[in-house]
Amino acid sequence: MSDRGRAGRAGAGGLITVLTWGVVLLGFWFWGRVITDGPGITVPGVGDVAAVGRPGGPQLPAAYAPLTPARPERLEIRTAGVRAPVIERGLDADGAVDPPPYSAPGEVGWYRGGPTPGAVGTALLVGHVDTHTAPAVFHRLASVKEGARVSVAREDGSVAEFTVEAVEVVTKDRFDPRRVYGPRKSHRAELRLITCGGTYDPKRHTYSANVVVSAYLTAVRGHTATGV
Repeated sequence: MSDRGRAGRAGAGGLITVLTWGVVLLGFWFWGRVITDGPGITVPGVGDVAAVGRPGGPQLPAAYAPLTPARPERLEIRTAGVRAPVIERGLDADGAVDPPPYSAPGEVGWYRGGPTPGAVGTALLVGHVDTHTAPAVFHRLASVKEGARVSVAREDGSVAEFTVEAVEVVTKDRFDPRRVYGPRKSHRAELRLITCGGTYDPKRHTYSANVVVSAYLTAVRGHTATGV
């Protein structure tokens, strides 16, 4: 891989985007929830599923330089059986990221107030783990392993390829917005995939935790323009 393809220093505009994104996301959990799901279909238990850098983990590739912004159109995670359209989402009345409607359980929501996948900063994709009747798009998200590939097709014709570096199930009492939503390393293009996990509370209609998959840009197909 050439030097052009490796992570470089972000410009001032990119740094402002990262900082703003981090500040906005600090409020999500304190509003009471990130995503609320339905019936309580069995999902992975509470605790760290994986931690980057653990002994015996896979050798992870170098980061690729961030791309210019472009809206995401489709997400693919082969190891989790995900091939899904991506739709834009904002915040709901409670100040949380508004996931796709239950009538569209196969769709993934991109938080349009943050970076686009492949651009510098942390892009956020959310999806339901289940609905009132069946598993949803991120039902197998916690099965993803370190080193797995995540592909995001973008409207500019490029496909941003991300490599998973950590998979965690984060409980409410351990939830740190800066760690979950902030960049793991500065000046990279990063991706967070989030759904519900832990124990389902039928009275509150919420789960006790969130499954959080962290990935970073390592390759690009169909387009090579960087955003730095």
